[in-house]
Amino acid sequence: MTLRLRAMPLAPFERDGLKAALNKAGLAVDVNVPASLFWRFETDSDVPVGFGALELHGRSALLCAVVTLPPLRRSGFGRAIVSALEQEAQLHGARAIYLATADEKDFFARLGYARCKPSAVPAVIKSSAQFAALTRAPTAVMVKRVT
Repeated sequence: MTLRLRAMPLAPFERDGLKAALNKAGLAVDVNVPASLFWRFETDSDVPVGFGALELHGRSALLCAVVTLPPLRRSGFGRAIVSALEQEAQLHGARAIYLATADEKDFFARLGYARCKPSAVPAVIKSSAQFAALTRAPTAVMVKRVT
C-alpha cells in the first residue's frame, strides 16, 4: 500500500516545530541553513505526519532529515516521506542522493540506499555543514542513484 502525503514547504518562521521534532529524534540538523529545504508532511485529511529536509547541490542532493511523528512510526509514513523527498530531488536535477545515518541503515537499505565510502561522496556534499554535523558521530554514509 502506498501512502499519499501532502508536502508543504516550511517558511523560516515555521521551523520551530521542525526543530523540536528533530531534537526529539536526536537529529543534529541546523534548521537555519539557507541551502536546506524543509517540508511538513500531512495526510489528505490534514493529519500531521512528519518532516523532511534536503540540500540540493546540482546533480547531488543530501537527505538531511526524515522524521515521522512518534505515534505514526512503523506505519509506512517514513517510506512515503523519503519517496516524496526523492521526487523533489529529482525534480531539481539530482541524480544521486546521499545521507548519513547512525541508526537507520536497515531502513534506508530497504529503500534502495547502499553504503558508500565517505571518499566517494562529492566534494560539494562533503563541504556541507549539514553533512559535517551528520557525520560527527559514527555513521554509515549511503547513496541512492535516481533517474
